[in-house]
Amino acid sequence: MPKDERKMIRLNPYIPMTRLSPEKRVGLVVVLTGYGKGKTTSAMGMVFRACGHGMKACVIQFMKGDIFTGEWEAVKKLDCDVEIVATGMGFCGIQGNPYPRTSHREAAQRGLEAARQRIGSNSYDLIVLDEINNAIHLKLIDLEQAVELIGTKPALLHLVLTGRDAAPEIISLADTVSEVREIVHAYRKGIEPQPGIDF
Repeated sequence: MPKDERKMIRLNPYIPMTRLSPEKRVGLVVVLTGYGKGKTTSAMGMVFRACGHGMKACVIQFMKGDIFTGEWEAVKKLDCDVEIVATGMGFCGIQGNPYPRTSHREAAQRGLEAARQRIGSNSYDLIVLDEINNAIHLKLIDLEQAVELIGTKPALLHLVLTGRDAAPEIISLADTVSEVREIVHAYRKGIEPQPGIDF
């Protein structure tokens, strides 16, 4: 079987494939929060889906940037218009992160400016603000700045905000909110983060 055909296999080719199209297109604000694993993973799944629809997407990572993560290489392999902007310096105050709070705030503010530029360009279909909820909770970004940013969203842009501790004010602006709840986590069993699953 040719390599391209192996990428998508329909087990029942006798059922016709339907493409849905909403009567009215609406750009959604989606918040993915909670203490369970899978918020960024879910957001990257939306990027993957957007890719399949030929949409232009951008992921701005507010906390990541100091440790390699698989999505950086994955987007290079997709035949899609996807950009990742890693502006963070790691998770502020945890996991032995060596950078002072002032440096984390400066990095988050650079991420905020990158988000403003991309949202203001009105040339994206989907923008993910990865870990922005954490950045707000840690006061690396002011809540007022984030609320103002959401208010500038073009009508058809989908805006996804990830990270634990989403502020009530952010939740109130969202069309869809999902809370990922931890039931069991390998980390609590002393298992280190695993490539392809955790990063």
